[in-house]
Amino acid sequence: MSYYPARRRSNNLWMSLSVAAAGFGLLWLVLILATLLFKGFAGLSLAVFTEMTPPPGSAGGLLNPIAGSIIMTVIGVVIGTPIGMLAGTYMAEYGRTSKLTLVVRFINDILLSAPSIVIGLFVYTVMVAQMGHFSGLAGAVSLAILVIPVVVRTTEDMLNLVPNTLREAGAALGMPRSLVIRHIAYKAASAGLVTGVLLAIARVSGETAPLLFTSLNNQFWSTNLNAPMASLPVVIFQFALSPYKDWQALAWTGALIITFSVLTLSIMARLIVAKGKTR
Repeated sequence: MSYYPARRRSNNLWMSLSVAAAGFGLLWLVLILATLLFKGFAGLSLAVFTEMTPPPGSAGGLLNPIAGSIIMTVIGVVIGTPIGMLAGTYMAEYGRTSKLTLVVRFINDILLSAPSIVIGLFVYTVMVAQMGHFSGLAGAVSLAILVIPVVVRTTEDMLNLVPNTLREAGAALGMPRSLVIRHIAYKAASAGLVTGVLLAIARVSGETAPLLFTSLNNQFWSTNLNAPMASLPVVIFQFALSPYKDWQALAWTGALIITFSVLTLSIMARLIVAKGKTR
């Protein structure tokens, strides 16, 4: 009988340690978010979204880096999403047991865990060094490479969750495999596929390292993809390291904008998943 009290004490001990560890981690998260809200909201105004990045000692905003981030992110997602979905579709629908799928899955797992600065160096070597200058296009390509593994993993996992009976029902009606995938498998997994794209956007929207090696920065308004282009993460990095108080205040505001953008995308992804489960 003495065995059960010992188990109870051991369970209470480990539960207490787990709760303490979770509380310790949440404490720092709350402190970081509170600091971000306190310092970020102080500089939030309409000028942040309507004026260009200023020189030291002048008033200004973050219009050009916000626009540059949106442009490069959209292009990166447009490039990376079809490639990722096609690769994930092959792995889930055509080559589940093939050796090529094993190789692609292994490489994809490496890309998922690879530091983003490595991607930036790769694109710098392949594009920037060959072109002789930084460009927004190179920045978009580096973001596309980061988008691909996220979409590949999500597409494969979501399609694997679609019951085979749905595919068999489509085949029994005489539908070719391509139509079964497009009209049955994709439709059944649509919530998960959209969630994967949203998670990929959230993944790349705050990346700084690859953009430092590819698009660099631009203090002025520019939509030329063949020239250096401003981005919000790079501006935050540069302004936060500067000795100017006005630049540091803009860096906090920019960090708040990125944080709320990523939070919004994450909430949207969860809502889409929850809606898909209730169908």
